[in-house]
Amino acid sequence: MNTTTTFDLPRRHALQRRDALDWAFAALVLIAGGYAFNRYHASMDGYERGILACAMPALIALGWFWKPVRWLCVAAGAATLAAIALYQQHPGPNGADLGAADTVFGLKYMLASRSAMLWMSVLFCMSTLAYWGGFFTRKGEASTSELLGSKLAWGAVFMALTGTLVRWFESHQMGPDIGHIPVSNLYEVFVLFCWLTTAFYLYFEARYKTRALGAFVMLVVSAAVGFLLWYTLVREAHEIQPLVPALQSWWMKLHVPANFIGYGTFALAAMVAFAYLIKEQA
Repeated sequence: MNTTTTFDLPRRHALQRRDALDWAFAALVLIAGGYAFNRYHASMDGYERGILACAMPALIALGWFWKPVRWLCVAAGAATLAAIALYQQHPGPNGADLGAADTVFGLKYMLASRSAMLWMSVLFCMSTLAYWGGFFTRKGEASTSELLGSKLAWGAVFMALTGTLVRWFESHQMGPDIGHIPVSNLYEVFVLFCWLTTAFYLYFEARYKTRALGAFVMLVVSAAVGFLLWYTLVREAHEIQPLVPALQSWWMKLHVPANFIGYGTFALAAMVAFAYLIKEQA
């Protein structure tokens, strides 16, 4: 009589499952956070230092959990540093001369915050068209158009993050106590909404291995982009303004991003439900 003995091996701890690339990313985040603190701590209050300290382990955990975030962070960080380096080649009265955004090729056409936001807008619209092209060809996961839409969406998120980080730097070059996290007006929060909603969808897309809903979700993002472009042209909202007294609070740094995490996930859920209703009625 043959008997088989099985052993239930204990699962490895989460830290034991990390590979060399995971630890390299963690080290890079800690080095970048340490550099930011050392370089800009004079411009931070106690709450901002606390946010930076908490953001580092949170970003490491996110990069370990969802690996594409690692490359997104590295790319956006590198592009932001490149923009800062270009700005610092042109000193101004309060730091860098923001007029360089109109004269330096790399800033004017790519890395200045307003240029990056325009690239973001173009890429989001192109992504929406590509997703709809794949939707109407009805080839599902194998659709080249939907794959292109996904890549363009990642590119748009990259440009949005880069533009946001560069805008943060630009605000600090305008004068003492003017610099602030770029979530203070309608222009900035719509940028936040666009890339957050898209990031949530891209995780959904990877998690469930389907791009069928991209056409619907990106409609919301493109609508936000349309409003953003209109608001920029009519109100010149891309201009950085000092914070009004009501917004000069540490609470804004937490309240606004938390709100738009909710808005982004709600928009995703709403469009998934909309797609389901269309399918049921078809």
